[in-house]
Amino acid sequence: MNKTMVDLVKATKIYPPDVAALEDFSLTVDKGEMVFLTGMSGAGKSTVLKLISGIEPPTKGLVEVAGKDLTKMKAKEIPAFRQQIGMAHQDFKLLPDRTVAQNIGMAMEVSYENFRAIRNRVNELLQMLKLEHKHDTQTEKLSRGEQQRVAIARAVANYPVLILADEPTGNLDPVTTELVMKLFKQYNDAGSTIIIATHDEHIFQNTTHRVLELANGRLIATRPTLQP
Repeated sequence: MNKTMVDLVKATKIYPPDVAALEDFSLTVDKGEMVFLTGMSGAGKSTVLKLISGIEPPTKGLVEVAGKDLTKMKAKEIPAFRQQIGMAHQDFKLLPDRTVAQNIGMAMEVSYENFRAIRNRVNELLQMLKLEHKHDTQTEKLSRGEQQRVAIARAVANYPVLILADEPTGNLDPVTTELVMKLFKQYNDAGSTIIIATHDEHIFQNTTHRVLELANGRLIATRPTLQP
């Protein structure tokens, strides 16, 4: 049984005209692992997540997720693949004219046929992230910190096997950051593989998980895990 969830082998991503976002980048993440990607802005963290999610194809190299080679994936396979992944984008990608509940619920409509199940799941997530009072608020009327939490709720709504989070605490105060990290830990403990791109060192300061540092599209350091 394959225990690998993500396997990038010498992945390179060149954006026109000749901007190298990643160069010969390799990464293996096991199922059920939590990994932090860190580094300054422009280091390549977001590009790694885009390759893993299939948002961007590599210019060259191998990208495998859950045993599937994304460069060879057929168009008809993509929707089912995307259902396995929860992605919390740095720019949120919420529908501004829809309510908080609608933004989260829409992510579940493919997987859930029962409206009551969707409603209960939405309410559960809003309670976990202290957003229950924003249930019927349009997301364009939220603060950036609130929008960020909605994006995270949407990412985890379908109990994905793989959660990708790009700067998930960038607009949050310390108390709310702790709330979000507690949520990620809960999903990780339940078996989800989680990859978090962040330059907020506080969220991995005392972690027992791997911390990979990137610079100029390359892996420059791997922090050994601490003893629990």
